Amino acid sequence: MARFLIGEFTEVTATMETFIKQRPIGEMTGGLSAKGNSDEMGEVTVDDAVAFIVRFENGALGTFEATRFAGGNRNKNKFEINGEKGSIRWDMENMNNLEVYFADDEEGTQGFRLINCTEEVHPYAKNYWPPGHIIGYEHTFIHVIDEFFRGIAEGYQPTPNFEDGVKNQLILEAIETSSKNKSWVTIEK
Repeated sequence: MARFLIGEFTEVTATMETFIKQRPIGEMTGGLSAKGNSDEMGEVTVDDAVAFIVRFENGALGTFEATRFAGGNRNKNKFEINGEKGSIRWDMENMNNLEVYFADDEEGTQGFRLINCTEEVHPYAKNYWPPGHIIGYEHTFIHVIDEFFRGIAEGYQPTPNFEDGVKNQLILEAIETSSKNKSWVTIEK
């Protein structure tokens, strides 16, 4: 998401940690969680938390955090972008709204504005419910499929695409390398 909103990454510095080194061996019994089916313990080989800083090609800095230990956050994929002209923020748990702040607003009325993104003027919204009716998580997949088929029909390369996937993987590898080496790592081109 950050690449589409801000631009390409040039380098990262990161730290990763696995807090719980062993967990009960489990099996999926339904839903999205595993339950331990015995007293057998297994080594944990994935991180529990990561934090990293990125430099973008345009000179911007970004900070990122991901953790399994954010109690109360069900799907809190969110972003906040701050700049000299204002700020914008969005949260997946409140995906129908966008918060915007304009630095040039009059002093007495400055503050974040809540924009409902389900009005017909917003991309994709005209294909769903009447204005003010919310969209859901499942609609994000419909948008991807729509872009894919429109790309075929109209002869353009939709995004995200395979190239975006490769670029994202290079960023993830640089984050892991940075954490291991405790240094800034340049993103491969």
